[in-house]
Amino acid sequence: MRRAREGPPFSFHPETGRALNPKKTVEQVLKDCTPGLMAVPGVVGTGQGLHAGKPCILIMVAVRVPKLERKIPDRIEGYPVRIQVTGTIHPLSDEG
Repeated sequence: MRRAREGPPFSFHPETGRALNPKKTVEQVLKDCTPGLMAVPGVVGTGQGLHAGKPCILIMVAVRVPKLERKIPDRIEGYPVRIQVTGTIHPLSDEG
């Protein structure tokens, strides 16, 4: 199933060739995008992982279905996205 694609993580100044928007760290990207991702029905968490030895963004879902996959991009700000089925996640109780 194909998911939405995203453009390059930054652009270059036409005269100097310098990056206009340097690439953010995966931690910065997660901080910025997690609220929006968590608003997608079926997404139960986000996190950082590795794919081919490089940082990636993990999107944790209760159940993997095509309708949900279409709402999750292949990349976010240049980082690959991987979907991980975790089932429903419940917070731990404060009681010991």
